[in-house]
Amino acid sequence: MASASCLSLLLLLALASAASAQLSSTFYDTSCPNALSTIKSAVNAAVAQEARMGASLLRLHFHDCFVQGCDASVLLADTATFTGEQGAGPNAGSLRGFSVIDNIKTQVEAVCPQTVSCADILAVAARDSVVALGGPSWTVLLGRRDSTTASQSLANSDLPAPTSSLGQLKAAFNNKNLNPTDMVALSGAHTIGQAQCQNFRDHITESNINPTFAASLRTNCPASGGDTNLAPLDVTTPNTFDNAYYNNLMSQKGLLHSDQELFNNGSADNTVMNFASNAAAFSSAFTTAMVKMGNISPLTGTQGQIRLSCSKVNSS
Repeated sequence: MASASCLSLLLLLALASAASAQLSSTFYDTSCPNALSTIKSAVNAAVAQEARMGASLLRLHFHDCFVQGCDASVLLADTATFTGEQGAGPNAGSLRGFSVIDNIKTQVEAVCPQTVSCADILAVAARDSVVALGGPSWTVLLGRRDSTTASQSLANSDLPAPTSSLGQLKAAFNNKNLNPTDMVALSGAHTIGQAQCQNFRDHITESNINPTFAASLRTNCPASGGDTNLAPLDVTTPNTFDNAYYNNLMSQKGLLHSDQELFNNGSADNTVMNFASNAAAFSSAFTTAMVKMGNISPLTGTQGQIRLSCSKVNSS
């Protein structure tokens, strides 16, 4: 009898912890009803000023979630006694949008002090960026809390590199419980944004690239020098969130080696062809995958903290 009641107590405790770990679309409805509109107007202003910022904010959320989960660890700046993720190979010299997030955080703090996490701001800003550039919307689940730690080593190991093979891409996404369809759909975020020459220079000389496209890239990305020169990831509609990325891949106009790997006589070819011919299928898969990605190991309940400034842990 005692063991039965003990079991039921354990079950209740397990259910309670599971419930606290659930994110909710209504998390701030009472505590900060203006949070979402405040974030949206700030994102719209930033993207109106520079379209590329939409891609930068989307990438921040991705690079956050793939390292320790969606906990805003990516926003923590290095100090004399703390090494964050911003100096990791996939992030150094290319992650941007920090000042936009800081600006949003300042505005949100003004309406609701120490209520809305930086991790949730990243998740909402990613969605609002996609919408601002003409892409689909989705309901962002909320209630993440901010980490007090970061991991440069995990950033180096868990974020897929632009040189990745299809197998490496599938493994990196599978690591985060994202399936091959999620992987191809999330790669479609490369319908916006730009990449640096140093990340596509080698691909220019590979055999699976359209020769005319390769020649056009070479003018701005020579064999040596110009490492930080930029090219659009989607040569067709660089500032519009659409499915043109997949049509580019079918024409061998993927900018990165890892892009073209998705359409290179491999297991992802059929998904690419489906998304290229069916914009609604892409939108549906992309929004589903974004919700899944946003649900990677969030801190909830009393875990972590609500940072006052996104770039540093609260002083105790």
